[in-house]
Amino acid sequence: MKRLLSFFAAVVLLGAQSLQAQWIQTNGPYGGNVRCFAVNGPNLFAGTLGGGVFLSTNNGTSWMAVNNGLTNTVVRSLAVNGSNLFAGTSSGVFLSTNNGTSWTAVNNGLTSTVVSALAVIGSNLFAGTSGGVFLSTNNGASWTAVNNGLTNTVVRSFAVNGSNLFAGTSGGVFLSTNNGASWTAVNNGLTSTVVNALVVNGSNLFAGTSGGVFLSTNNGASWTAVNSGLTNTVVNALAVIGSNLFAGTSGGVFLSINNGTSWTTVNNGLTNTVVRSLAVNGSNLFAGTDGGGVFLSTNNGASWAAVNNGLTNTSVFSLAVNGPNLFAGTNGDGVFLSTNNGASWMAVNNGLTSTVVNALAVNGSNLFAGTSGGVFLSTNNGTSWTAVNNGLTTRTVYSLVVNGPNLFAGTLGGGVFLSTNNGTSWMTVNTGLPRTDVEALAVNGPNLFAGTFGDGVFLSTNNGTSWTAVNTGLTNTVVFSLAMNGSNLFAGTDGGGMFLSANNGTTWTAVNTDLTNTRVRSFAVNSPNLFAGTLGGVFLSTNNGTSWAAVNTGLTNNVVSSLAVHGFNLFAGTDGGGVWRRPLSELVTAVEDDFSPTPVDFTLGQNYPNPFNPSTTIRYQLPKTIQVVLKIYNTFGQEVRTLVNERRPAGVNAVVWDGRDQSGKEVSSGVYIYRLQTRGSVQSRKMSFVR
Repeated sequence: MKRLLSFFAAVVLLGAQSLQAQWIQTNGPYGGNVRCFAVNGPNLFAGTLGGGVFLSTNNGTSWMAVNNGLTNTVVRSLAVNGSNLFAGTSSGVFLSTNNGTSWTAVNNGLTSTVVSALAVIGSNLFAGTSGGVFLSTNNGASWTAVNNGLTNTVVRSFAVNGSNLFAGTSGGVFLSTNNGASWTAVNNGLTSTVVNALVVNGSNLFAGTSGGVFLSTNNGASWTAVNSGLTNTVVNALAVIGSNLFAGTSGGVFLSINNGTSWTTVNNGLTNTVVRSLAVNGSNLFAGTDGGGVFLSTNNGASWAAVNNGLTNTSVFSLAVNGPNLFAGTNGDGVFLSTNNGASWMAVNNGLTSTVVNALAVNGSNLFAGTSGGVFLSTNNGTSWTAVNNGLTTRTVYSLVVNGPNLFAGTLGGGVFLSTNNGTSWMTVNTGLPRTDVEALAVNGPNLFAGTFGDGVFLSTNNGTSWTAVNTGLTNTVVFSLAMNGSNLFAGTDGGGMFLSANNGTTWTAVNTDLTNTRVRSFAVNSPNLFAGTLGGVFLSTNNGTSWAAVNTGLTNNVVSSLAVHGFNLFAGTDGGGVWRRPLSELVTAVEDDFSPTPVDFTLGQNYPNPFNPSTTIRYQLPKTIQVVLKIYNTFGQEVRTLVNERRPAGVNAVVWDGRDQSGKEVSSGVYIYRLQTRGSVQSRKMSFVR
């Protein structure tokens, strides 16, 4: 036993450094979907959709994430009461008493947890949810529903004027004069009743709706539309600076200096015009956009500047590599370039008039971007872009692929288009393709594959001139991603997991062992290793999908929209968390290098993931069928669990440990040893379980 303990200690010491291996968030791209603001003295807080809360102490010059303990990062509302900062999320309310350094859930009694609005009156905190209004008189420690008279309970906004509390709902405006004990509808003249925003300026109450701005001078007793010059009437936000009234719309920011009697567009420098939120701090006006991050105006909207440094809340839909250059296509903020593995990023959008970038493709020195406004070409690494859409009759491009001189574009509603001259002209190539929503494209020699939304996979052997459905065995036909790994074709589906075809789609087999999330959005290949990006993180297979291992340690945003291998690293683009990086050596060496193509001896591989919670996969290789015993020990040499005690076949075998001991009880956090024994041979490795 003493000799065994000495060996265990050596293994722990030698491997301790590897326990730190994890994903690292790169320094960008910057921007993202900013849904709300809060101001507390010099502190400006931004609540984002998927990236949590960010703090700036210098008017947006730089930002830092402040999310420790914030277990839901879809932040829809923020409010300040003294030293208390509250965040309304998709799973309730969180409280921070230290400017976001740490958060605590405060949801006792909050039976509806999608919190779109927060308001404070004295010591009373109100939460507007999809299930009505809730009141807390003790900083969220407990909540009570206060909905008497509130006939529409989808609450989108609040405004406070003295003792009057106004709630904007999907069914108009309601007023309470007694802290929510009772409500009265105040909608006379309010012809658009989806109220996204409310703001008070003196005796004037303004409502921003899906049908423009309305004014009430009598606490909502009557309303008048005030929309002259307001060319976009989907009003998401309102703000006031002195006599200036600002409206944030789906078409930018508008200014009125006469209480809404007339409006003027103030969008100079506002490169993303879908404005979801507005905030005022002194003379500074901030606009939060849908994909473009935060913009600042110091002159009442006459000009705007992006203030996104450190705001790593971007939704990254696509990644591409060209030599030393890594490109990220984002949802609303265009294309970013990094030449240093993500240490820094810069926007490269000159001429890119559509900034929702769904796909990127490289062909020599040509970089193509597939956007919601067509295809754009850059020949200088994104320094400038040119629209190349002649003949592209459908402009929402979901996928791009290059095959020699041919560039194919998969579109929404228009099928597949082909260009043989780098996008100078396009032609439709859809014969036999009944479904025109093409989410993914892949190439294998002369074979072109199209993954569709609902009709599975189609094959063309003649550059799209004609197509044939190849779906035998493909039980889920919503195909979001395709990839080739050697001669193997993989299809990632929405809810059906992964499918493999070794015969160009003639037949398919589900390959989902240990794939705990079956909504597959992206692939990356570093042959023979295959990576899958899902709505539950990144998974790795070293055996063509026979089994998968989650490789998510450190990845706090698990909605992975895109993957790319660049140099020695795997990059993951997330939906709301920017780009993340992890060395390939951390991911694959322990699994792949341990196993030779032709087994000559037995080998015990490193478990994946490691550290792990709740389960991990242990692989071992046998040169012949033989009796094996695989056991788990703690660092005191005490046996915890027997995983295998039987004859196992030659080749690679795998077993999953769920972190439980022989009695079924979950073990405590710490380092464990797994030991494989065959006749005359023993091998051991260590792993770490984290609760």
